[in-house]
Amino acid sequence: MSAPRTLVDKIWDAHSTAATASGTTLLAIDRVFLHERTGASALKSMAAAGRKVRDPARTFAVMDHIVDTRTGRSDQTLMPGGQAFISETREAALAAGITLFDVNDADQGITHVISPELGIVLPGLTLVAPDSHTCTQGALGALAWGIGSSEAEHAMATGVLRLSRPKTMRVSFTGTLAKGVTAKDMALALMAAHGAGGGAGHAVEFAGTAVTALDIEARMTLCNMATEFAAMTGIIAPDEATYAWLAGRRYAPATFDAPYWASLHSDSDAVFDAEIMLGASEIAPMVSWGTSPEQSIAVDGTVPQGPARAHDYIDLAAGTRLEGTPIDVAFIGSCTNSRLSDLRRAADLLRGKHIAPSIKTALVVPGSSAVKRAAEAEGLDQVFRAAGFEWRESGCSLCFYAGGEGFAPGSRTISSTNRNFEGRQGPGIRTHIASPETVAASALAGAIADPRKVAR
Repeated sequence: MSAPRTLVDKIWDAHSTAATASGTTLLAIDRVFLHERTGASALKSMAAAGRKVRDPARTFAVMDHIVDTRTGRSDQTLMPGGQAFISETREAALAAGITLFDVNDADQGITHVISPELGIVLPGLTLVAPDSHTCTQGALGALAWGIGSSEAEHAMATGVLRLSRPKTMRVSFTGTLAKGVTAKDMALALMAAHGAGGGAGHAVEFAGTAVTALDIEARMTLCNMATEFAAMTGIIAPDEATYAWLAGRRYAPATFDAPYWASLHSDSDAVFDAEIMLGASEIAPMVSWGTSPEQSIAVDGTVPQGPARAHDYIDLAAGTRLEGTPIDVAFIGSCTNSRLSDLRRAADLLRGKHIAPSIKTALVVPGSSAVKRAAEAEGLDQVFRAAGFEWRESGCSLCFYAGGEGFAPGSRTISSTNRNFEGRQGPGIRTHIASPETVAASALAGAIADPRKVAR
């Protein structure tokens, strides 16, 4: 009888092609995803070296990182030199024969949104992309992680990557989430309790009753922020909800590999290198206050004493009550929280209401063109517009500052994004990260607000 194994170990072993003298593994890679910020450089470097993409059918590219999200967009972007990134990625992708989701393609969107919604990522697969939030796709039971451009070249040319096996960690959320508390709050609560480096060197499996109760899109939010926990990746064992969600997706098989997929769970007696347990019922809506997601507290809490630089950046002294802190900008979007379910929940709070007059900018950026169409079919775009939000095309947008479009200097934002380090959303911008519901509630109040107190 074989030794008990974790889910990560099972996928790793199934993809191991050889062991190297240094103790690393040559791991077979099933899918490679590129985007326009780094895709052209990887593909052009391969072509210059005379190398071809080994299996073009398993390689995909999308315009998402620096593409303009304003209505009527084209290849032009506010990022200096951005148009060249887009045109060169297009040219290189077409020359390589890989699938490209172009600027105004019906399937365009953020990598980690469109890959699941198209069924490109599947349980038990390995998937890599030059983006640290590739771990989002572990929510479907895949081993997915971010890589560099040179590694992307290697994966495309050879179909394998050399890696050291990560340690394994299980993070279990027991009990039930309270109403108004989301997967985003779970992720921030984890880092507040165990630090932004708590998962370093580990592949983290999220488990427990509160995790299995999450819908698939919420599971993506939780896995998305595994990289903020410094983990190699995050993963959740697939179940019937996963299979139902994938059924009928364009790239998903007509018949699932039932025996293999059914094996994709950690054995009951599997031993992890580390274990963390958190009570879901104790988690409140969370908001970051400093320069790291670990500097997060309950929305109705007070700012603790932290590093001087964090207080200087966010301009809040220890002992300040976070709820009621005035904000200038509300942003709903990013690969963390821009799916249809995220937009539905935010719209529920906004319906029939209007943002505070003090809000200078309020944006909604859907995670994909498909999400945008579905939201418009439900009238969600009209809810956001009526409430005072601008409705955009899909893309990464102002989740990060790429040297082009930005918020007014000195603005304080409440954002459904994943990072709050200095300059993430632009020079001098102070960012508080939170759930879409908390962003919506705060936009209505003109200050950081508790979504549980907003009448639906």
